[in-house]
Amino acid sequence: MLKNIVNLFLILCCILFFIFIYRYYFSIQNITNVTNNRTNIETNLKDKSVNLPILKNDTNNVIEFNSGFNEEINETKTRNFWNLLKIK
Repeated sequence: MLKNIVNLFLILCCILFFIFIYRYYFSIQNITNVTNNRTNIETNLKDKSVNLPILKNDTNNVIEFNSGFNEEINETKTRNFWNLLKIK
């Protein structure tokens, strides 16, 4: 009996959830907000891009070449994989 009540409550909660979501997304207020946002997006982007500050380039001489990398490549180490397959 209690299990049926809990199941009924959960089903009712799910149905109410979908009803409220449906009512919100298809309300006139939400539809007008969405259409206003879509029509005004170009003007909003232009207004916001005009006020962007231009930053000074301070990345001169930041990257340094690591000369030790070439020495590491030239030191070839022997691979031990094939030694694992050899029968002792």
